[in-house]
Amino acid sequence: MCLFQFTARRLVSQAHCGLKASSSKKQKFCLEMARPSSNMADFREVFAKAKHIAIITGAGVSAESGVPTFRGAGGFWRKWQAQDLATPGAFARNPSRVWEFYHYRREVMLSKHPNPAHIAIAECEKRLSKQGRSVVVITQNIDELHRKAGTKHLLEIHGSLFKTRCTSCGNVAANYKSPICPALAGKGAPDPDTEDAAIPVEDLPQCEEDGCQGLLRPHVVWFGEALDPGVLTAVEKELDICDLCLVVGTSSVVYPAAMFAPQVSARGVPVAEFNMETTPATNRFRFHFSGPCGTTLPPALARHETEIIS
Repeated sequence: MCLFQFTARRLVSQAHCGLKASSSKKQKFCLEMARPSSNMADFREVFAKAKHIAIITGAGVSAESGVPTFRGAGGFWRKWQAQDLATPGAFARNPSRVWEFYHYRREVMLSKHPNPAHIAIAECEKRLSKQGRSVVVITQNIDELHRKAGTKHLLEIHGSLFKTRCTSCGNVAANYKSPICPALAGKGAPDPDTEDAAIPVEDLPQCEEDGCQGLLRPHVVWFGEALDPGVLTAVEKELDICDLCLVVGTSSVVYPAAMFAPQVSARGVPVAEFNMETTPATNRFRFHFSGPCGTTLPPALARHETEIIS
């Protein structure tokens, strides 16, 4: 909540840009901010000098690896969209159906691999760490593709498909079993004509802590739930020290993540957006590069000629 309020104040103060034009300097600043640059050479100069780079990623990065987003037209699993299933209420009413949905998503990820954007980010982090520079990835994605690519400094603000949380004792644990429990084997087909498996609660994933055996749920942030305050505190610290921010493959409409980059831009830090199209936040950023992230990001993060590799 602290980060949300802090971010909101900065965002609101920036939103007034253009409404209160008390000087020609302010007007000039707003006009410049309304036209983000697509000059890669200029971005590369900024990148070469950055010491602490924050990279905020969203569903667009994973989509280029063939990961279903369950958003927009056609984004259905059976006859439901994610917001119909990814809620505490949906899990309370029908934990079997919700687990079928997440079992399907986990199994899909077994055939998906990091794309050039994921790899470029991981390689950039590794290279820059040898120069005393840092890269942090703040992702809204729950698929762990950044981790697969080799990213080490990773903040998963919406959790992970491959972690579970016990509804009884609260224990959080990594879980890469396939299937996650025997009763879900062969279940989760997305075809709209598929009948619910109606798996009894006692046969769904159970906690393995001694003496618990509580019902497990995916350790992801569902609609209507708050983000982990510990993760948000870590995000705030990274955004406060970054001197360059990249927004990669995100629509900038999911809050509070949609406010992270505008918050950084509001204090004068360069922000570069890499996305298939413009977003509601585009005009607040210094750079915008349109196109597939797997195409635009690798040359942006490649070694700069001024870098000294030890």
